[in-house]
Amino acid sequence: MALPHQGRLNPVRDQLRQAFQWLGDRTDDTGWADVTGWWRDPALLAALGPALGDLFSFPVPRPTVVLGLQSRGMLLGALTAAALGVGFVEVRKEPEQLGDSDAWLVATTPPDYLDRHLTLGVRRSRLSPADRVLLVDDWVDTGSQALAAQAIVARAGATWLGMAVVVDSLERHDVRRDLGVRSLLHARELG
Repeated sequence: MALPHQGRLNPVRDQLRQAFQWLGDRTDDTGWADVTGWWRDPALLAALGPALGDLFSFPVPRPTVVLGLQSRGMLLGALTAAALGVGFVEVRKEPEQLGDSDAWLVATTPPDYLDRHLTLGVRRSRLSPADRVLLVDDWVDTGSQALAAQAIVARAGATWLGMAVVVDSLERHDVRRDLGVRSLLHARELG
């Protein structure tokens, strides 16, 4: 059964597919996702924040803050936060403490799609136990960065609502379920 907002999302999904391309050398079987066309089209850019927010049509409690993963999640997170009328907090990779008063909540990721372990962080003063948090990013592949962000939210005593993402390419259903991932597209829809 379609949700009421599904009809509004279909044109955005179509625009995303049209503006997307895989890049790679014709002689090798590796490809890279080129999402830069999504930012170039002003109509699509304006529609992305509301579309990602619509993924969590809120019979669930509304978020009080949106988190965005560095780097493209920061762009999409800010657009989504503005569409929802809530604040935005950036999740930094390998954050550096600038002074004794600069406290961070940090977590280390499980291996990501490049088999790296990253340290992610949020300034401690930006999240409170009263917050209800929605994470936003462009693509989820292994979920490692989202799992670390979820751990940071838990350390803050805040409530995790889920993750809104443009493209879901998770292979593990348990990770999708644990993170509460909702997406505009699945990777298989991109050819």
